[in-house]
Amino acid sequence: MIKPKFSGNLKKKTPTSLVKKYYKSNNCIIKIQSSFNNTIVTITDILGKTIFWSSAGTSGFKGAKKGTPYASQVTSFNVVHKAINFGIQRAEVFIKGSGLGRDVSLRTFCLNGLTLCFVYDVTKFPHNGCRPPRIRRA
Repeated sequence: MIKPKFSGNLKKKTPTSLVKKYYKSNNCIIKIQSSFNNTIVTITDILGKTIFWSSAGTSGFKGAKKGTPYASQVTSFNVVHKAINFGIQRAEVFIKGSGLGRDVSLRTFCLNGLTLCFVYDVTKFPHNGCRPPRIRRA
């Protein structure tokens, strides 16, 4: 039996309308996750793709110093300068967590030239809590 010769490409070509192109705009979403141990700041575009991020650990802090307000200030300062160089002017902020760096990071964003459209707190908290364990028998 003779095998037929291969003619053509195995990959199917997708239409250009289905290919998502990178969306560049001067608007962005800033997500701040602030815990007692660390602060993580992420900047995404409107579609939700991460443009860049920074944390207290990548800013050079180790151990218990990562949870300090100064560490979150340095972290957000690094992110703001990356955002301004990228061409971002307006931002929507989502804050999650109950760490010490919440207010300091917001203040840093305001003082360094970003216009904040709105600030929204998305911290989860239990409404009624978990079911308690059964009562121990005597």
